[in-house]
Amino acid sequence: MAGHSKWANIQHRKGRQDKLRSKLFSKLAKEITVAAKMGDPDPEKNPRLRMAVKEAKVKSVPKDVIDRAIKKSQGGDAESYDEIRYEGYGPNGIALVVEAMTDNRNRTASNVRSYFTKAGGDMGQTGSVSFMFDRVGEIVYPASAGDADTVMMAALEAGADDVESDDEGHWIYCADTALNEVSSALEASLGEADSTKLIWKPQAPTEVTDLETAQKLMRLIDTLEDDDDVQTVTGNFDISEEVAAQL
Repeated sequence: MAGHSKWANIQHRKGRQDKLRSKLFSKLAKEITVAAKMGDPDPEKNPRLRMAVKEAKVKSVPKDVIDRAIKKSQGGDAESYDEIRYEGYGPNGIALVVEAMTDNRNRTASNVRSYFTKAGGDMGQTGSVSFMFDRVGEIVYPASAGDADTVMMAALEAGADDVESDDEGHWIYCADTALNEVSSALEASLGEADSTKLIWKPQAPTEVTDLETAQKLMRLIDTLEDDDDVQTVTGNFDISEEVAAQL
């Protein structure tokens, strides 16, 4: 009986992983379609599309899915997506920025508002929390790319503004308008990055030191990320090591 239960758990976990992978692929494909529709369908002539394709490849999205997403943008029946940013406060007043791509603004706004409300939070106006974040480019390399000094020198030469390194890897930050240029220069010196994208970087993260707030916050973020229209969710918080261990 225990064996059966274990097998069921493995199947459940695999099912969840497959679902998450499928959701991630669909979000990355949507970004590719929008980027290709807004500019040139050739990634070499369209920096945003180049970034989207690069990120999709790093996340193991199959080539045919990428090609189909680009082709979809050129069809007369291509869906039209609006890019919208929602802002609000989660549990304990933690600020969250939610980026979405939607073909139905009313549906998405209504869903996002209800997620905030059910979590005891509050969706605010555009601009209500984004002033607590900087819009920057983020390029992530594994620790194996080099030691902290080597990566720092390469990043500064490439035109980056800041680098954070630890045992797990290197996070390189640059101006949002310079992401394509900086990432191309880094690729020449450090090789392919693990991730290259625009992010909202918290200026002064709030430390979450109690388990209950952390659980509520992670539940809200999971619910938001589970919505097909939501592309990214960013919060201005750091979870303390003690609480992270309990999570």
